[in-house]
Amino acid sequence: MPKKKIMIVDDEIDFTRLLKTNLEESGKFEVMTLPNANDIITQVHTFRPDVILLDILMPGIKGIEVCEMLNQDIVGRSIPIIIISALVKEADKYKAYKVGVVDYMEKPIELDRLLMKIEKYISFKHDA
Repeated sequence: MPKKKIMIVDDEIDFTRLLKTNLEESGKFEVMTLPNANDIITQVHTFRPDVILLDILMPGIKGIEVCEMLNQDIVGRSIPIIIISALVKEADKYKAYKVGVVDYMEKPIELDRLLMKIEKYISFKHDA
């Protein structure tokens, strides 16, 4: 069975390194990490992730803007996006869901819960 692909876009290098290691150790996933979203469309076309885990607050392009960019892209619009952020403002959650984010998780992330969400959206995507 081929591994599912996950793209993590987050500027917190230690967090992404730990999350990547944990996801890859499950044996189910191939993980790409990006410290920012500057070339996200190119990376999405190259890597073809099944799910994107996206921080909402990053230097440069913010998470909501990334979602809007992906919605305009033929490949990007089909990829489920889960926001992972320490930011818990209700207004930001609302904006995220409004631009098509499928879920929102607050840091610190519980790995088991994240795995369940990832598998739910990968399964949902391929059943559609």
